[in-house]
Amino acid sequence: MEFKDRLKQARTKKGLSQSDLAKTISVHVTNISRYERGENRPTSDVLTKLANALGTTVDFLMSGSLNDLADTQIADKELLSQFKRAEHLPQEKKRLVKEFLESFLITNELQQKLAIK
Repeated sequence: MEFKDRLKQARTKKGLSQSDLAKTISVHVTNISRYERGENRPTSDVLTKLANALGTTVDFLMSGSLNDLADTQIADKELLSQFKRAEHLPQEKKRLVKEFLESFLITNELQQKLAIK
């Protein structure tokens, strides 16, 4: 299966028309049509937007790969895509993201414990 086929499959699975997808990622509907006909390839920025809008990964759209271990363990594809994008951040920003996430998770766990009692 080629990129054009995976894109169309992901879009229809999500229940979006070409027009809906185009509006979601701020491109002209003609671009989506050309991608799905194999006439054009999206830029890396548009490819990331497509993956996020469709709840999949850039890897899947480009290669069809679902072999990533994280893919099998994280059901929320949007969250997975965000984690993959965060991998490319500078170390200091990654550290901040990790600290924020850890603080948020601890706060949530404490709120749940207090609500139970």
